[in-house]
Amino acid sequence: MPGTLAKRDLEHVLERTADLWPALRGERIFITGGTGFVGTWLLETFVFCNQRLSLGAQALVLSRDPEAFARKAPHLDNDPALSFLRGHAHDFALPSGHFAAVVHAATERQDPAIDPVELFDRDLNATRRTLELAQRAGAARHLFTSSGAVYGRQPPELSHLREDDRGAPDTMDVGALYGHAKRASELMCASVAKARGVQSSVARLFAFVGPHLPLDAHYAAGNFVRDAMAGGPIRIGGDGTPMRSYLYAADLALWLWTILLRGQPGRTYNVGSGEALSISELAETSAAAVQPSVGIVRAREPVAGVLPARYVPDVSRARSELGLTVNVSLRDALERTIAWHRG
Repeated sequence: MPGTLAKRDLEHVLERTADLWPALRGERIFITGGTGFVGTWLLETFVFCNQRLSLGAQALVLSRDPEAFARKAPHLDNDPALSFLRGHAHDFALPSGHFAAVVHAATERQDPAIDPVELFDRDLNATRRTLELAQRAGAARHLFTSSGAVYGRQPPELSHLREDDRGAPDTMDVGALYGHAKRASELMCASVAKARGVQSSVARLFAFVGPHLPLDAHYAAGNFVRDAMAGGPIRIGGDGTPMRSYLYAADLALWLWTILLRGQPGRTYNVGSGEALSISELAETSAAAVQPSVGIVRAREPVAGVLPARYVPDVSRARSELGLTVNVSLRDALERTIAWHRG
């Protein structure tokens, strides 16, 4: 597995967030989900900015398996600014002392081996624990990484999802448990903020590509990169018509740090790219990033006259209120991801 990120990606984040980091000088922060895709990018960029700006900041990272993370990212495990707390997000022992910020980036993925009600409870309990910690530790900021799944199925005639759209998952759809749990956790953040004064902001995450993205999970971008690097063909599980958008992970990291340290408490922000493309176009761009001759195979042909499914955010709020933009094109993002996996 490749190790450290390219210096240009880390510089990319520092250049656009340099004015935010003084708020963490000499402070401690707490992060759940720090060893997943999103969390690893947060740790990589935190360590880099902490060193370059001589912040003297510390991060305590909750992890179910610190040893596994040490094998995955020994350069982070060995950094003196990071320490690890073993535990699960839904029932971890609250650490003592002051934290300037709490980032809740952990999530409970649906697992057929676990009762759906238990999964739902775990997700809510994890949010509750981080809010309790933020209050007890006197944290000035709390960030919850939610999901675009809170909107439910996007109407195909609706081009982009706005934060104030009233769509929601079907309450009778157990398969939408993930989105329901995120909605309930958002409500919990708002309720605790009002009742106890915790300054919580919510980042609704969509789709991403970049180093550390698994190539063997349920992420189309990762699977297509894997197939292209293997020489193809790139296999599309459906008809290739669904519309998606992809934000590069370095942009994701700088967006999240900005929302944590500058976002308005009690406010939700879509996090992603507003530039829509079809799954087939994603496959074609992935092939072109390796070699155009890589073949593409679809499981089935599109049905004429049927509007394609969509999952695309409107990110105008993040742009207008926080100055956040998409800085890395999809083609460049895929090329950087491939280069990192090739080491």
